[in-house]
Formats: sequence, C-alpha cells, structure tokens
Amino acid sequence: MTEPELSKFQVIQQLSEGKLTRRQAGELLHLSIRQIQRLHNRYRNQGIAGLVSQKRGQPSNRSYPDAFKQYVLYLVKAQYTDFGPTLACEKLAELHNLHVSVSTLRSWMVEAEIWTTRKAAAKRVYQPRYRRECFGELIQIDGSDHYWFEDRVPKCTLLVFIDDATSQLMELRFCPSETTFDYFQATKRYLETYGKPVAFYSDKHSIFRVNKPDPTTGSGMTQFGRALQDLNIDIICANTSQAKGRVERANRTLQDRLVKELRLRDISDIDAGNQYLPEFRQAFNQRFAKVPFNDKDLHRPLNQFDDLEDALTWQVERTVSNSLTVQYDRVVYLLEPNDLTLGLKRKKVRIYDYPDGTIEIRYDGHPLPYSIFDKVQEITPTEIVNNKRLGVVLQYAQEKQKEIGYKRSQHAPSRKGQAHEARKLNPAARQTGPT
Repeated sequence: MTEPELSKFQVIQQLSEGKLTRRQAGELLHLSIRQIQRLHNRYRNQGIAGLVSQKRGQPSNRSYPDAFKQYVLYLVKAQYTDFGPTLACEKLAELHNLHVSVSTLRSWMVEAEIWTTRKAAAKRVYQPRYRRECFGELIQIDGSDHYWFEDRVPKCTLLVFIDDATSQLMELRFCPSETTFDYFQATKRYLETYGKPVAFYSDKHSIFRVNKPDPTTGSGMTQFGRALQDLNIDIICANTSQAKGRVERANRTLQDRLVKELRLRDISDIDAGNQYLPEFRQAFNQRFAKVPFNDKDLHRPLNQFDDLEDALTWQVERTVSNSLTVQYDRVVYLLEPNDLTLGLKRKKVRIYDYPDGTIEIRYDGHPLPYSIFDKVQEITPTEIVNNKRLGVVLQYAQEKQKEIGYKRSQHAPSRKGQAHEARKLNPAARQTGPT
C-alpha cells in the first residue's frame, strides 16, 4: 500500500471502531460523506484490500492499443533498428504519421530489446594483467589507420609489432591499407631478424580470423593463419581492444610522436617514411622499452624446413579442366601440355600468389609451366586504333566494360600491397581488387 492508502486505512479503522464520525473522517481525508461510506462498506466486506486502488494492475485509460504498439515496433525493427528513440520517434511521425512520445517509444524499445539504456550499457571493467615473462613469448600486432603524414599524404596504415614482455617495437611498416600481403612482408622481415616467436596476438580482423559463422567451405583458417601454422607459430585473437592494450597504447603514442618526427624531417611519402622507421624504432625502444621479468629469449631460429617464401604467400587450390586450364581471380592459366600436365585433368593443383605479384602453379610440389589469358583485360585506345576493322566493336566493348564495371573476384586477395611491383607480373594486380 502507498502512504496515502495507509493513512486512509487508519481513518477508516477508527471509523469502524466508533472513534470517528463519517463527517470527521471526511474532513481528515478531504472526501465527501458518501465516499467515506463507500470506503467503509468496502473495508467491512474485503478488509484492508478493499482500500487499495481498484486501478492498480489494470491498463491505463490513456495507454495505446496493443495492436498499435506492435505495429510501431514492427516498423522500428524493419527500418529503424539502429536509430535512437528520439530520431525514430521523429521519423515515425514524419514518414508514417504515427505519433507517440519519445519516453513511451523508448520504454517500448527497451522492453523489445531494441534499445539499451545508459545504465544497462555501463562500461565493462577491464582489469590489468601481468606482462608475459620472456622476450618473444607474445608479439602483439595491429594496424593503425591514421593521417601519419598529416595533409601531405592521404590517410594510410602503420603496421605495428610490439613485444608484450618489454613493450619493445619489433617491426613498423607504412602501407596504403591493412592487407594480407602487407602483413606477409612485415612478418617475413620480423622472422628474418628475430626468429619465430611463440605466438602473435591480434584483433579479430578478417586477415587473422574467419568471422563468418559456421563456414561451409574452406579450411576455416585465413591465409595469414595458415602461414603461421606452416611455421609453427600460434595466433591468438583478442575479444576486445582492451585485451591488447599494449599495442593500442603504443599506437596512441606513435600517433603523437611519429607524426611530429615525420613533419620535422619533411618526410611526405610512404617509401621515405619506411626508410626512416628503423631509426625511429631504435630511439623509441631506448626511451620506452622495459626489462623483461625473465632474461630468456623465446624466439626460435629458422630451420631448413621453414620456407618463408612459400609459407608467407596466398595459396589456393583449383581443379584443372579437361582443356588443361586453371582459373584464378578471373585469369585463365593455360598449362603447357607435357607428360606431367596431360595427366592432371580434373585434379587439384595449388596456386601460389606471392607478395611481389609472381604466380606459381604446382602439383605435388612440382611447378607447372603456363601462359596467361586475362578475362578482365581492359581494352585500350591503342588497340582500337591498331584494329581498324574491329574498331567499332572494340569501342563498344570498352564502353560496356566501363558501364558494367568488370572486376576481379571478390574472394581474391586485396592487391594494394603489391600493386607497385606486380603490374607486369600479374594481370590481376593491374586493376584494384577487392578491399
């Protein structure tokens, strides 16, 4: 019972005991004598429960019909699922002529689990963890997208490798964007310099982890993960950015200090920036590196079975057709007929797509000679001039290519990291692939 209902009970109880008259009870409760008599009758028939408001637990007379509420929630889920209550309320009134208050819509969205209140969305507490004990035990890797050269160069990415035990920068590399080929090249330099660490620690970027739930095709492993498995290096994917705080905090420091150092040295392109990075990394480590808890270095030296060239490359399997052709990234590779290739019809071969743009096709470890037929080759004005009889047809085909937008396969690697070196080696690198 509420406080007013308890006061009402005390007065009606005194009325029942004859201590008060109905007029006196009405004056105390500011009610008419007739209403006091009704309360008295309900008290005698139902007891104290008769003094509780009869509207309690009942729908409000001003509430919306349930059908209206369900229709509003249906529209919010279908069209405004990522809208806040205020904006969703405005759009419902503007586009659907449905008028409901913001507070009511907010309560409906919270009840339907479409919206989370600030209190419910309170930040999770992340407690610090100890560093790993040994140098080379865990290497955190990340790509930081930033205006590293300020307005002198478009935004680009800095790949950062940092040792968890010492906070020592192990490898830095500028690249146009975060791609598998760039990580291949950075990892190769790291392994050639220090050897193999126990594990790499990354986020859940698609370079490191297959994010599609329950994939029906493929090995369930990314190209970078497959390369590390071939080299007997573990990879751990953090669930949150706070979990790999070492490299995240290093990124913030680099975005301050490295940007200013590049400005002072008037470095305005990626190639010159990469040449300066070893000098900066040495000065940074002298200033910020820590002493590990254990002096043991857990890096393992490369052995005769560790082929970095083959491991750190994009590898896919393809089936040889009856005409001895293999298709990859909308390029047809024509295998030269010989004693080996003639027996490969309908068999699997492996394609090695190297970071420098080289393409190699192997069967059971043996390289296969081939020639190239590019299905997405662009028609140039020179070809139109040199083929006078076919000029009209070629010009029409060129216009259709521009109109339709012929692109490489969406399953092929992004080639931004190899575009400079690979234009003459790989036709697929001459056009920008999927990003």
